[in-house]
Amino acid sequence: MSTFTVTLPGGRIWTPQFVGAIAEEKCIGCGRCFRVCGRDVLQLVGITEDGERVAVALGAEDDEEYEKKVMTIAHRERCVGCEACSKICPKKCYTHGPEEV
Repeated sequence: MSTFTVTLPGGRIWTPQFVGAIAEEKCIGCGRCFRVCGRDVLQLVGITEDGERVAVALGAEDDEEYEKKVMTIAHRERCVGCEACSKICPKKCYTHGPEEV
């Protein structure tokens, strides 16, 4: 198989790097990546002391419900491979990679 590439208007070939995973143990739940992603790929969740995941609204003040907030990949199929999430992440939680066609 071959890797998905895009020919840019200037003729240069670009290989998008699509979101693969988020290292939850490193994520601090700051939401920077969520704010920069214009494709609705990510979702912030809270993790309770029992390990249960609870949906969290960005900016919500219901911190008593969960122990920690982390970002998750909710809609990987919407990712365009721009890597903006990874570039803004202060803890370098993201891994990206090319897509096979």
